This record gives sequence, C-alpha cells and structure tokens, in this order.
Amino acid sequence: MTAARADTASTTGPDRGHQRRDGTGARAELIAAAERLFAERGIDGVSMREITRAASQRNTTALQYHFGDRDGLLKALVDKHMDHVAVRRAALLDNIASSDGLTLRMGASVLVQPLVAKIVGDDGGPDFLQIAGELVNRTQRVVDPAEPVGGIIYDHLASLDRWSETFEVLMPEGSTGAPLHRRFAVIRFAHIEVGRRARVGPPIDVPLFTSQLIDLVAGLLGAEVSTETARLLAVREESDA
Repeated sequence: MTAARADTASTTGPDRGHQRRDGTGARAELIAAAERLFAERGIDGVSMREITRAASQRNTTALQYHFGDRDGLLKALVDKHMDHVAVRRAALLDNIASSDGLTLRMGASVLVQPLVAKIVGDDGGPDFLQIAGELVNRTQRVVDPAEPVGGIIYDHLASLDRWSETFEVLMPEGSTGAPLHRRFAVIRFAHIEVGRRARVGPPIDVPLFTSQLIDLVAGLLGAEVSTETARLLAVREESDA
C-alpha cells in the first residue's frame, strides 16, 4: 500500500466515522438545548455559553463551529422544523388544488393545521412553536430570507407563497398588500396563538383548539375593510402623493 493510499484509508476508517457521528450528534444536541432554553427564557435571554453547557459539550467552540453565531443556530433550529411544516402545508395545498368552491376557512386550515401538528410532536415541536411565535411577532419590516424568521416565511417549498396566491382572490378588496398587509398579520396571529398554546402545555383538546383557531383565522382573512379604514387609507395616499 502506498503512503497516499494508506493516508486515505486512515481517514475513511472507523475513526473518521466515529468523528462524523460525534459531530452530527453534537449539532443535534446543541439545537435541542437551544430549543429548550429559548422557549423557556426567550431568544435574547440565553447566552451561547449556557446552550453549550446544556448540550453537555466540553468544547466551548462547538456552537461557533457548527452554526457560527446565534442567528446561525436559530436558522438551523427553524429549518429543522419548517421542513416538516412546509411538507404538510404543501400536501394540503395539493389536495385542494382540484377542489371546487375554495373558501377562506379552507385557507385558514392550510395555515393552521401544520403548525398545530407540532404541538403534539416529540421532536421539540412545542418549543419551536414558542420560538417561531417570538420571531414572527418581533418582525416589523420586510422579512429578509437570510434572517432566522426568513425560514418561516420563505420555506424551502414556498408553501406560504402558494397559500397566499391561492387564497388572495377570496380576500376583501384592499385588504392585501401595503399598507395593511393582511396576510402577514394573519400569519403572525396564527403563529403567536399556536405558540401561546404550546407554552401553556398539556392537556389540550387538539380538535377543539384547531377548529377554533381556524375560525378566528378565517374571520381575519375575510374581514371587510371598514369605511373608516378606507377613509384613512385615502388620506394617507393623498399625503404621500
């Protein structure tokens, strides 16, 4: 065996496999620890050092190695869960694609059900819902896909874009787009409410909670723009002209 071949063999044998497994395990443990602590104390209430200790990582640079910084960790945490949420939402959209008589309640169901499924998950779902609610609630501007909350709004299947395009036509005239941004307000409400319920914890009547939340979301999507709101919009447009 040549020296080069011997070197290759030494890096592809059991030791390298063990290192790879340890690296993967450390990453998952750090995300799990972050889920618990962020949900308990808020995103800004936990230090990176605390997360490293909670994940039983002796290497104090493990978190930086795997994620870079707090935002990198949050992105990885969001992506872990949004993969499942997006797949569920896309499947619901596929199922109704050929349906006749779309309704806003159907749209509310597509938005709500994939989130509620996380409440009873055993993969940190309830913690994620609380974190997602916090991320969405503190967003007061156009969402950058590169920031942590971007993974919630711009998931890998573009399921929220599909949802918006499918049900926008059923919403009252003038309620979509700037400056009201009704769809984002509804998305924010749904995430905050599911996150609130996840924080309360069990027991939970999942069917009743889900149906009630769908009713509320459908009501928000279909709320008419009042005469007073329309007047104030007109005033704003005149002042901007």
